Amino acid sequence: MILALAATEIEMQPFLRRCAARRLPCRALVTGVGPLESAVRVAAFLGQAGGRVRVAIDFGVAGAYVQPAGAPQPQLLDLCLATAEVFGDFGLHSPDGAEPFPPSLAGDPCQLLDEPLLEVGRGALARLGRPFFVGTFVTVAAASTTLQRGMALQRRWAGLCENMEGAAVLRACRQFTVPLVEVRAVSNLVEDRCLQRWRLAEACEMAAEGAASVLQGVL
Repeated sequence: MILALAATEIEMQPFLRRCAARRLPCRALVTGVGPLESAVRVAAFLGQAGGRVRVAIDFGVAGAYVQPAGAPQPQLLDLCLATAEVFGDFGLHSPDGAEPFPPSLAGDPCQLLDEPLLEVGRGALARLGRPFFVGTFVTVAAASTTLQRGMALQRRWAGLCENMEGAAVLRACRQFTVPLVEVRAVSNLVEDRCLQRWRLAEACEMAAEGAASVLQGVL
């Protein structure tokens, strides 16, 4: 069984339409928004699945961090593929952002995704012929609404983009030894909040296209 994961129905439904049109088999689970809800729902599903899930695909929208000068900058509707996930705001809050707890207390906040699946994802997104970026995703419990906070998280983790579920989903999948690949589409830049500049609906469609292509590659 291949398990497809998205936080909300507005992210999942475009993906399911593509799966139906292309006859791509998978099991879909809407995880809910945020690290707590997504970890609980994914862990509960995998526990009940009894080892039948062989691959999980996590997808949805993300806010792209403003990158340092000279570094490649994801733009609206670009696709991003995760090499690692990090709990970005778990720890001690400071003016410079969240200071992570020592690994001896809370473990390593940064976890790598499955390398063979990452290569499948690279190939699948390359075949789409659209720009895509590869790097570290930052999972937060509270979405960033200022450029200052986004830049602090980007500097701390060399982050590519921000979401609210990926690290929790990865942790749940690791608990059940299920390899995970994660692909997201940029709905907005992490800047001083301005919803008029967001392209949420289009990003949901683009994330669905990326995820469907990765699913096809996995099959």
